[in-house]
Amino acid sequence: MDGAVSETEHIERLAREAESLKIRLDDERQKLNDVTLSVVADRLEPISCINVKPRRVLKGHQAKVLCSDWSPDKRHIVSSSQDGKMIIWDAFTTNKEHAVTMPTTWVIACAYAPSGQLVACGGLDNKVTVYPLSLEDDVSAKKKTVGTHTSYTSCCAFPNSDQQVLTGSGDSTCALWDVESGQLLQNFHGHSDSVMSIDLAPSETGNTFVSGSCDKLVFIWDMRSGQCVQSFEGHESDVNSVRFHPSGDAVATGSDDATCRLFDLRADKEVASYTKESIIFGANAVDLSISGRLLFAGYNDYTVNVWDTLKCQRVALLYGHENRVSCLRVSPDGTALSTGSWDTTLRVWA
Repeated sequence: MDGAVSETEHIERLAREAESLKIRLDDERQKLNDVTLSVVADRLEPISCINVKPRRVLKGHQAKVLCSDWSPDKRHIVSSSQDGKMIIWDAFTTNKEHAVTMPTTWVIACAYAPSGQLVACGGLDNKVTVYPLSLEDDVSAKKKTVGTHTSYTSCCAFPNSDQQVLTGSGDSTCALWDVESGQLLQNFHGHSDSVMSIDLAPSETGNTFVSGSCDKLVFIWDMRSGQCVQSFEGHESDVNSVRFHPSGDAVATGSDDATCRLFDLRADKEVASYTKESIIFGANAVDLSISGRLLFAGYNDYTVNVWDTLKCQRVALLYGHENRVSCLRVSPDGTALSTGSWDTTLRVWA
């Protein structure tokens, strides 16, 4: 009995110690926090009129569009939907080049490989499946299941080559798989709830990625060690989308708490929040312009808000979708923005 009591006391003491260390860390951070981002940005010219217009509507899905990704060729888009179809689009002509029936109706994740010759997707079947794209063959005939989680696959990405695929899952883990052998190369444990989004750091070596979760936290991971090397808190609800700033020094996030935020890796804290009293709906998807000056965010109120990342001001509001904006990506060359929605369509803006 005494042993149990002393163990409880020991745990409580450690918890108190951890709490006081946390407070000291926050104090040290505050000392370094000499000036806010918006104060620095006051010296900058405001962004003049942004002329982003809808240029194409991609119609073909029969149910909610859940995710999309641009091909490295800057012309093709892959999208997947609750109708169980994955479609490869030509964004210039709006033609469908492939329409693949998936093993599950809810295909939540899809991503192009760096070569543009493969796409990966996953969903409620817990798997990540890779499809080679060639116009001659039936795409689904050569599909290959690469990995399986213990819950749904929510997001996927190819880190720098076609040989590996990184996934996030409802089982609260991320995983790195070998495409050829289907072997699990690395497991990433740390989140306490579903991982909703991942993004790779924009570096040549590409050993770092970020994850956002329903536990309200944002984690930075080392892909080689499987360790979480940095974590950020601040959101008050599920983190639905994470995206690295093009510099690689910061991460933008979108959350169900109706805010988007910018966390700086070097300052080790949140440096900006993008919010207005009139915005009461969650942000499902975020992406940044090539320069990093603009943040695009898709919301549940059917709109896309465009934010000045430095001045923290909204500079444009894009209307067009007739249901929540579920996914959004800036094209690789930064000249276009694609959005997907529960209204079954994708739109290309430029």
